Amino acid sequence: MTVSIEKTINQKLETIFNKLDLDVRFALVKTSDRPDLSDFQCNGALALAKQLKKNPREIASDIANELQTDSAIESVSVDGPGFINIKLQNGFIADKIDELANDDRLGCAKTKTPKKVVMDFGGPNVAKALHVGHLRSAVIGESIRRIEKFIGNDVISDVHFGDWGTPMGMILAEIINKDGDLSKTENYDIAQISAIYKQANIRCKEDETAKETARQITAELQNGNPEYTKAWKHLRKVSVDDVKKNYDTLDAHFDLWLGESDAHQASAEVVKIAHENGLSEVDDNATIIRLPETNKPMPPVILVKSDKGFGYQVTDIATIKMRYDDLNADEIIYIVDKRQALHFEQVFQVADMLKLAPSTTLRHIGFGTVNGADGKPFKTRDGGVMNLEDLINMSKDKVRQSMPKANEVEGYGEKEIETLVSQIAMAAIKFQDLKNSIASGYVFDLEDFAKFDGKTGPYIQYAIARINSILRKAKANNLEQGSVIISNDDERNLALKLAQVENIITRAYNDKEPSIIADYAYTLAQTFSSFYNACPIMTASDKSLAQSRLKLAFLVCKTLKLMLNLLGIEAPEKMLKAA
Repeated sequence: MTVSIEKTINQKLETIFNKLDLDVRFALVKTSDRPDLSDFQCNGALALAKQLKKNPREIASDIANELQTDSAIESVSVDGPGFINIKLQNGFIADKIDELANDDRLGCAKTKTPKKVVMDFGGPNVAKALHVGHLRSAVIGESIRRIEKFIGNDVISDVHFGDWGTPMGMILAEIINKDGDLSKTENYDIAQISAIYKQANIRCKEDETAKETARQITAELQNGNPEYTKAWKHLRKVSVDDVKKNYDTLDAHFDLWLGESDAHQASAEVVKIAHENGLSEVDDNATIIRLPETNKPMPPVILVKSDKGFGYQVTDIATIKMRYDDLNADEIIYIVDKRQALHFEQVFQVADMLKLAPSTTLRHIGFGTVNGADGKPFKTRDGGVMNLEDLINMSKDKVRQSMPKANEVEGYGEKEIETLVSQIAMAAIKFQDLKNSIASGYVFDLEDFAKFDGKTGPYIQYAIARINSILRKAKANNLEQGSVIISNDDERNLALKLAQVENIITRAYNDKEPSIIADYAYTLAQTFSSFYNACPIMTASDKSLAQSRLKLAFLVCKTLKLMLNLLGIEAPEKMLKAA
């Protein structure tokens, strides 16, 4: 297994720290804040100074003197209060890049302590088409899922289908109101079911009696009413089949398609455990758990409503129990709108109070909203919530405008053009989302996000396609890759950027933040562009230099493909533009 440059320097520092009897916890470097001065910097002397009660510059000087004797180091300096600046020998960098080029994982070791991680993202609902609000959950969740698996964790993804709450009773009540009974339910497709739900929602907002009827039907469904159960199964199947098509388009993968209904029995067990531990009470005919208040008021959690149906939060609490009991989860990660933060705070607190998953880490990663140009959640022209399918089609239409027509390019008929349109459109949508930090919202700009330049998904795809073209041309001219030679600053800058892969992926994993990978992919593509403009490959001054630069180009391509894969984005072999 190839060891990255950063880890190699850390190992060298650890040896020196042991020799000087210093705490090896601080034998760490990071990419320099001043690349004009050094490649890496070590700030450990400042922390050691407090521990040893010594001048940090004195400690840093002792470390620097030892480092200076290493053949991999070109120069070492101590600046400021005790920063150690390290510049590497070109030959050492070149050797490490040669190693990375031959490593399938680009120097990224798998974790030595893999965890069982259950990821909860998606969150679709029966009878409701996926809308733009589901985009971030699916795109962010899929990227984090891929990062977790790459690190070496055992990941199980669950869509957690919303199929058991009051909306089910509303739909069933509306069908009965419309047809007189539920006998025609199995004839309804997703469009009809969605229309029925919209009408039910309007009716229940305007008519308290209709709302109460829906509640009663929900409670009877949850208690096993056979007529309601039969109709519900059809509604659920049609809805699942429909949303699967959108998730397939997004290339979002779910191992489990469990819903709130699957937690029904566990919900009853949660209520029983709460009662047996004296933590629940009856208030206004509802069974609740009161939560201790710390620095803010905490509303109670309703376990059983006054109509005897389970409360909204109980299924999430019960699902934690199931994931601990049945899946042995070490960690459960929820990718859900940050406006649900209080919900998860309550759910996690009750799970802890009831000791439902004592050794499991529970984590809610809350994301911001997708906004329109007005800074408010993205809407259609008539003010409604935009369906995800419509958003995807709009994006494809935008990309299609810049593409050649079928058969204008040899080998690209209608099918091939449409495949490319889809790949570019999905890259545009996903990268625009993932280049932003998860917690912040962003403006969905249809005019800007699909460009082939700037910080966009198609720009990264184009960089890969450009390198693919270089590699094909080199093969046609019998030019093979050779050992890396660093002869100028452009080659050096590119090599050092390539050396950051492990650090980037580790940070993205630790922070659960795909934007770190998106930002790196963009800057790597930019760095390659600068390199290629300054360092010709096919017309290099000698063959060994051409072979070296070809290897650097190959490694950039390999790295960018990995970055896009971790973001859930495909990398087409070629990119086309209309003449």
